[in-house]
Amino acid sequence: MPLRAATRLRGGTQGGMLRATMTALPLDGIRIFDLTRILAGPTCTQALGDLGADVIKIERAGAGDDTRKWGPPYVAGKDGKPTNESAYYLSANRNKRSITLDLRNPEGQAIAKKLIAKCDVFIENFKVGDLAKFGLDYETLSKEFPKLVYCSITGFGQTGPYAPRAGYDMLAQGLGGIMSITGPAEGTPGGQPHKVGVGIADIMTGMYAALSILAALRHRDRTGEGQRIDMALLDTQVSWLANEGMNYLVSGKTPVRQGNAHPNIVPYEVFGCADGFVILAVGNDGQFAKFCGFAGRPELAKDPKFATNPARIANRVEIVRIVNEILRAKPQAHWVEGLAKAGVPCAPVNDIKQVFEDPQVKARGMRIDMPHASGVDIPLIASPIKMSKPPPRYRHAPPVCGQHTEEVFAELLGLDARAVADLRARGVV
Repeated sequence: MPLRAATRLRGGTQGGMLRATMTALPLDGIRIFDLTRILAGPTCTQALGDLGADVIKIERAGAGDDTRKWGPPYVAGKDGKPTNESAYYLSANRNKRSITLDLRNPEGQAIAKKLIAKCDVFIENFKVGDLAKFGLDYETLSKEFPKLVYCSITGFGQTGPYAPRAGYDMLAQGLGGIMSITGPAEGTPGGQPHKVGVGIADIMTGMYAALSILAALRHRDRTGEGQRIDMALLDTQVSWLANEGMNYLVSGKTPVRQGNAHPNIVPYEVFGCADGFVILAVGNDGQFAKFCGFAGRPELAKDPKFATNPARIANRVEIVRIVNEILRAKPQAHWVEGLAKAGVPCAPVNDIKQVFEDPQVKARGMRIDMPHASGVDIPLIASPIKMSKPPPRYRHAPPVCGQHTEEVFAELLGLDARAVADLRARGVV
């Protein structure tokens, strides 16, 4: 399967990947018991799977990950009709093997523990306390498997007054402040808080969870000790308030929405041009002078009101008005191509279709195609990780629910097809 999947990849695959197909990946030998669904946990385990971890995704028979039904769009099968595999589910479940297991069944719980005994990492995103009903909570498993790295992902963490609450990405975005500084400025049309266009609190929590798991595995390798990782969407969201969070902590002033404008740099925002929109991202005074020169307005860079970034911030309204007038006089290509040559950061505002048609995105291999269990090749967004020794490898397309139950049970538990069929007949799997 690994070689077959790799050879069918298309869309600018990373150079040298095929030559490295049989080379051990960085996380080869690490096995993960993946009891997550939706986006944060699956994002984490997909990233680890891309780097070679054996991710065993545990799903409910007949239902599976909730996001399988979060469509349309759904993948079309050979007959052109939609399957049960949603695009949302496909976005975060590559490089995993799916098994079905009923954790409400005592026999299912016993099987889970037999599998966990052969795993390095247990990751879950159940509500606080729910897994104790199945004997799969950290306190129980850590006694049986002291080397296990146990990662929990919840909305608000295992402690604090909100710990019992269900948590979702948009709630974390709202509570964590990012919505208060996202969207049109107060008093302008549509000037209300906006969420980020993708589930960014989920995605970033998944990334921090992956980083934490790698650190915990390093600690285990040195000491022999497993540990508990407690990841929360709200904590993650607060952490990446970044410069705006620090602006508040240092100044005591609450940041406000500024639309597409940057709070600390001017001009740094979206501007209209003759045939669309461009992003002008002037990061320093030298770049501002180069912009003014290319635009035919060199005197602006010498004007005391605009010569330095603090001055431009103080005179933000006036300089933004002037830059708007300048940029609207010429088409997008004039500014994007000309300013790039002049050393001034400038880019178009692409829609999603334009993103995947962009020559740089194609050159970096950010779209791949993999053979899927439905019998068709499916498009996927590639990992952004570029490594030479060796790079991420695309071994498994996102699995259909329970696709690998027989395979995993035979490999890890020594059960034959008849034994698995018996478990299935009794509703254990």
